[in-house]
Amino acid sequence: MPPNNYNLVQTESIELLVPGEHHLEDQHKRSRHGRSNSTTSFIHFRAPQQKEEDPTVTNVSKLASQALPSLLICVIGLIVAGWMMDIYQHWEVFEQVSELFILVPVLLNLKGNLEMNLAARFSTSANMGDLDHPETRNALVWGNLALIQVQALIAGSIAGIFSVILGAILHPEEVITISESVLVIASSMVSATVSSFVLGLFMCVLIILSRILKIDPDNIACPMASSLGDVVTLGILAGCANLLLVNIETQLSTFLLLIMFGSIPFFGISVWRNPHVRSLLFSGWTPIIVAMLISSGAGLVLERYVEQFKGLAMLTPILCGLAGNLGSIYASRISTCLHKGMQEQFKKVENALLLMNVPVQLLFLVIVWFLEIGHLDFTFAFALSYFLVAMICTFLALKMGKSMTLAFWKYKYDPDNYVLPYLTAIIDVICTSLLVVAFAWLSANGYASLEAEKQDN
Repeated sequence: MPPNNYNLVQTESIELLVPGEHHLEDQHKRSRHGRSNSTTSFIHFRAPQQKEEDPTVTNVSKLASQALPSLLICVIGLIVAGWMMDIYQHWEVFEQVSELFILVPVLLNLKGNLEMNLAARFSTSANMGDLDHPETRNALVWGNLALIQVQALIAGSIAGIFSVILGAILHPEEVITISESVLVIASSMVSATVSSFVLGLFMCVLIILSRILKIDPDNIACPMASSLGDVVTLGILAGCANLLLVNIETQLSTFLLLIMFGSIPFFGISVWRNPHVRSLLFSGWTPIIVAMLISSGAGLVLERYVEQFKGLAMLTPILCGLAGNLGSIYASRISTCLHKGMQEQFKKVENALLLMNVPVQLLFLVIVWFLEIGHLDFTFAFALSYFLVAMICTFLALKMGKSMTLAFWKYKYDPDNYVLPYLTAIIDVICTSLLVVAFAWLSANGYASLEAEKQDN
């Protein structure tokens, strides 16, 4: 039997315990940084009646007006990242150390997950009112910045080592030297930690300003973290690797590597002394590492077909990025509602986010057609096929974002720390695979000339 101060309600054929109004404050204090401390069953909550409208109550027009600009910025960021990679691939350091090509998608995936987790976690703190008090706000800001440094340094080292090992397995005929291996790992760690500080500070400021301006950060934070993260990390990685190659005869790479590893305990102690983020020091690593392994599957698919089809390398990050960002917005909103003891209006939000994908994808197709990006055979069949694949991927991302968030919450894991890495990694594999299938079908049936061999004939 539920306690007397709980009301038993039925939502979508699931019995739930909903706290009464005088216990709402206790509900808000549920741990948001690991497993929940509550022993009750919780998936959907009915918010207690309030005289004033809660700012997170769904308003479709408000959602569209806030999320759509961030998605457009995301498209621009993804296009810029693709343009930067097109330039960097001809640099001497990328031609001499081919492991950097393997490192790029692995590092961007790891870094993207860390920043999106920070965005989701901090957005929840903002909507919970934790940022309204200066002392709590300062502790959360510095605690999260120290935490993301620990995560970035460890994730950067894992990405670098993984790239070196994978390069040795895939290309055994090309022997990488110890100096080049140290260069890859050092570049990965330096780019990870510097970009994490810059982007982490930016995300904290953005979310605090959003709270002041009464903008729901759940609608804008994740896309901004994803799009800006790729550009900043890629730029720092290329610059650092080029600098280390110029000084490869010196001990600069080794010196930087020792500094990076030596700074991990320093930031770790700072996190441990901060009660707001202490529990995150040892939790949340599993989804980040597993997501890296899953996303490497998308990388293998891309590597297998990137030379076979024109424009595949350019379209894939846009498709994966937009679908993953829309799913992340949805998951972040649901997580905030669960923490606040409210119920999200799932149908309205899903339809709004799915419809928002239409103008964004159409705008991208217009840019591709007008600027002739990727040297694609831009036929009506190609545009229609890409658009259908984009809508299917977005639909799947929204459904997965909802089900995964509710599932983690049900089993008492904070969705802000677990959902986004799995979601974005799985979506990467689905988007890449479906796009390859669409390219192959168009080419086989003569609807578009997308095979690279035909361009050379």
